[in-house]
Amino acid sequence: MYDVPRPDAIERACLVGFELPGSLVDGVNVSLNELRALTLTSGAEPAVELICRHAALHPAYCIGSGKADELAALCHANDVSLVIFDHDLAPVQARNLERVTDAKILDRTGLILQIFAQRARSREGKLQIELAQLQYLLPRLTRMWGHLSRQYGGLGTRGPGEMQLEVDRRRVQTRIQRLHSLIADVRKQRATQRKRRRLSDTPVIALVGYTNAGKSTLLRTLTHADVLIEDKLFATLDPTSRLYRTPAGEKFVFTDTVGFIRNLPHGLVEAFKATLEEVHEADALIHVADASIPDLAEQIAAVHVVLRELDADAKPQLLTLNKTDKLSHRRKKELQTAYPNAAFISAEYGYGFADMFTRLRPVLPIHRLRTKLRLPPHRSLLLSKLYKLGKVLSALYLEDGIVVEAYVPDSLVEETKRFRVKANGQPAGNGEGQAD
Repeated sequence: MYDVPRPDAIERACLVGFELPGSLVDGVNVSLNELRALTLTSGAEPAVELICRHAALHPAYCIGSGKADELAALCHANDVSLVIFDHDLAPVQARNLERVTDAKILDRTGLILQIFAQRARSREGKLQIELAQLQYLLPRLTRMWGHLSRQYGGLGTRGPGEMQLEVDRRRVQTRIQRLHSLIADVRKQRATQRKRRRLSDTPVIALVGYTNAGKSTLLRTLTHADVLIEDKLFATLDPTSRLYRTPAGEKFVFTDTVGFIRNLPHGLVEAFKATLEEVHEADALIHVADASIPDLAEQIAAVHVVLRELDADAKPQLLTLNKTDKLSHRRKKELQTAYPNAAFISAEYGYGFADMFTRLRPVLPIHRLRTKLRLPPHRSLLLSKLYKLGKVLSALYLEDGIVVEAYVPDSLVEETKRFRVKANGQPAGNGEGQAD
């Protein structure tokens, strides 16, 4: 499913997957495939796997005591020092499993946080991932200091382990408060940047989608942006915004965002809201999906779940199916039938962009509609503003004025209202004329 290169630095890991009713897509456990890719992206080697096929999760071990013993034997036989679960674990479950297996235990959320920590480059990204890590760590501190309380603590006493636990909790909580304050400053800076962009009234399009769907490739192909392109999960964490001008002269600002994933940890969504606000503030979304994968519908649904968490699911959206160069003719026809309103592109080879923009224009807010104006000769300054802030499609200079066809930005709607041309070709005069 994912073509991820094998890393040089190896930590042998045992993956614990689940085959529950409905978990297979065309006979493939896509969630387990995704866990393998996440493991490789983190720098570990998936050396062995244990598959669980029961529906009820054990409160003490998640997988049941018998399976826990089988897992321990598997780890010892294969020299495994790390166990990764394709499921979130309660702190008590992780503690019990560590005691049985004598190995480090990591759940799906912990693994994603590890990858984010490795890949955060900007100060903003590092702050956000540190916040998510500390929020994940806080309820698990008991497990980290349990050995001291067992060694020194006793009935009616407060052992050194318990004291250290309290100290660490206070430190973590203090740091979390500090990070919230720093990230609030980041959100203010981003709001200022967005305000500057709004002055030009250039439509802002956020690229959203499942991780590894090709959002960064699309941004780089369109705008020649210097963004990281890797066939790995979560290759891009920091948002990148670039201006794009179509051959016809239309201007758009495209913003690449962090990829989503099924069961994206809620704490991670909360921590990255400063970044993901770009999604909420955009004029429209291009939902980029990998058309070549077997669980396309599930990934599209997972993205909509995250958008709902961000309160952005009502945003105007264009579904764009990427990597169509990998599809057979039959499969492409099937997808065109299933998703008749989607654009079909290949971001890598620059295929289908014209159709994507044709479908994008009706999705944009209504004030982007084309307008015809008749400006008096002395209003050349207003024409200059239209060139600078909007998009002038044509300008015909006549003896009694200038006939202009343009996309008028919000900031100039009132100033241009009385110069609009009615359907019969006459000036509106009173501001009641309609755009063509």
